[in-house]
Amino acid sequence: MSTSLAFRKHQRLLNARDFKSVFDDAPFRASHQHLLLLSRSNQTDSARLGLVIAKKNIRHAVDRNRVKRLIRESFRQHQHQLTGLDVIVLARRGLDELDNPSIYKLLSKQWQRIIRKRDQASGDQS
Repeated sequence: MSTSLAFRKHQRLLNARDFKSVFDDAPFRASHQHLLLLSRSNQTDSARLGLVIAKKNIRHAVDRNRVKRLIRESFRQHQHQLTGLDVIVLARRGLDELDNPSIYKLLSKQWQRIIRKRDQASGDQS
């Protein structure tokens, strides 16, 4: 079922090579005080997500887990707009101080920025 909103294993960046390819070449970026999104095309028909939630930036495990859960949920709901992209979300200091609706709104805005940059780049090539 292609319209599924599940978050399956093939939609995750799982190994160091996948992460490195995005870190080395991320033409689509969206930066915010609390988040950094790095993204690049992945030559597939699905979006893939990687998370970097450092203990240095978000101290408590419960907060790190809450942030990861919110990011995955937001990604899951936007995945059909993000097709063909590998995205890494890096949490910055202070993200855990935001409440859930604020984080969700922030993520939605950042997904749209990435989508817009991807669409502008593909428009430039055609």
